[in-house]
Amino acid sequence: MFNKILVVCVGNVCRSPTAERLLKRFHPSLTVASAGLGALVGKGADPAAASVASAHDLSLEKHCARQISARLCREYDLILTMEKRHIAALCDIAPEMRGKVMLFGHWDSEREIPDPYRKSRDAFEAVYTLLERSARQWAQVLNAEQGKP
Repeated sequence: MFNKILVVCVGNVCRSPTAERLLKRFHPSLTVASAGLGALVGKGADPAAASVASAHDLSLEKHCARQISARLCREYDLILTMEKRHIAALCDIAPEMRGKVMLFGHWDSEREIPDPYRKSRDAFEAVYTLLERSARQWAQVLNAEQGKP
């Protein structure tokens, strides 16, 4: 059973904080956090990501980017990444986590979720849509695992 989930992207200012908050929205009983492979440590959510999230009634307030580490990985039951190359990078950092790392878009045809950083608002909107769809799918799977509708 997955009770503690870590969501990972690169900078931990766009995709993973949004995905973290979406998972919390759709499955409030989970412990969800996020981190980055090349985190902009200490930074808040990217203003464009925060604006798009806010337009969908999702707050990224008080997010603070942090760097992934082997120690942090070990604290979680499941680690969800945005791209396949992130899985490889995490397995280099913490090889023992190999069986606990999956794509955030796993239930959406193994979809990778592109990085919208420094791109247009339309790019952020498109990524938000992918993140929301994948978060809903994960919530359904996790609810079914816990015997919830």
